[in-house]
Amino acid sequence: MRDEIAKFEQRAIQPFGVNPAGVDSHHSYVTKMGFNFPLLSDPERAIARAYAALKDDGHGIARTVYVVRRDGRIAFAQRGAPPVDEIVAAVDGGGRA
Repeated sequence: MRDEIAKFEQRAIQPFGVNPAGVDSHHSYVTKMGFNFPLLSDPERAIARAYAALKDDGHGIARTVYVVRRDGRIAFAQRGAPPVDEIVAAVDGGGRA
């Protein structure tokens, strides 16, 4: 995603990551990885729980991608790391969940 951020920006999509680590560790990780999008802290895993991104053990996070439209509708939802072109195609085409 980091290397293809322009595809999101052209569509006024604001990508961000969510991770259970604390804000302090996020700062150094974002710098180290060269992320050009925000990384949100979810230490209680509330966001992960709400978006069904918890692993079966209830603690680990399964990489999951969602695109949420401004009106709150889900335009795209998929476990794993789908290609950026697949994500933007779903958004351009009205979405798939």
